[in-house]
Amino acid sequence: MAIRIEKKITGYQVIKPDDKPAPTATPAEEPAAEVIQMHESLERPDTLLGNTYKIKSPLFEHALYVTINDIVLNAGTRHEQRRPFEIFINSKNMDHFQWIVALTRILSAVFRKGGDVTFIVEELKAVFDPRGGYFKAGGIYMPSIVAEIGAVIEQHMKSIGLIQAPELDEATRQLIAEKRAAYESATTPTPVGARPARDPSPESQPDTEPHTNAAGFPAGATLCSKCNTQALVMMDGCQTCLNCGYSKCG
Repeated sequence: MAIRIEKKITGYQVIKPDDKPAPTATPAEEPAAEVIQMHESLERPDTLLGNTYKIKSPLFEHALYVTINDIVLNAGTRHEQRRPFEIFINSKNMDHFQWIVALTRILSAVFRKGGDVTFIVEELKAVFDPRGGYFKAGGIYMPSIVAEIGAVIEQHMKSIGLIQAPELDEATRQLIAEKRAAYESATTPTPVGARPARDPSPESQPDTEPHTNAAGFPAGATLCSKCNTQALVMMDGCQTCLNCGYSKCG
């Protein structure tokens, strides 16, 4: 069969019948990384990354120090992630030594088991003390010391990206700010027949600022069942939370 050559010949090569065809160039494929999953047979490295959290509760004479160590899986690859591997709780108070040791061993075993371990947070935060709970710094209610340990684990899981913290959208934040401004303006007393003073010094001016609680919300606010913060106020016949936007009226 004749082949018509339309370009200028710059060179030639004789091909013999026993010659093998040259391999065609193919794009280099990225080697597949061996993804390491969390499982109970995973050996503990000599060094782990961790954080220590302090818990100061009125139920305990001494503070609790919660240390959570993480293992880094698939280090240096795009699959790199930190997972909780073990937990330790230390305190000078020896009255609760038994259940603290038992809790740390069980939690560490669950961490090393692998899978979704975020359920631990809700299980611990649902534990109630029959003697009653307490408010931690910031006005957040804790039903028990075990619940606050669960809150610490939740805080740690959020810091390593295992739990995504829900964020309020801009419209919700603006609505909460408007409701708080309306509540504070409605509850601020206005002096009858008051005249502006000639010397507007701080000592001569009456204290018209609304009082706030430890969480920075109005002092008359009650506990919100959704975010456990003293930020629930009554507005227009509806209970509204000034922290998370929760309302019984929808």
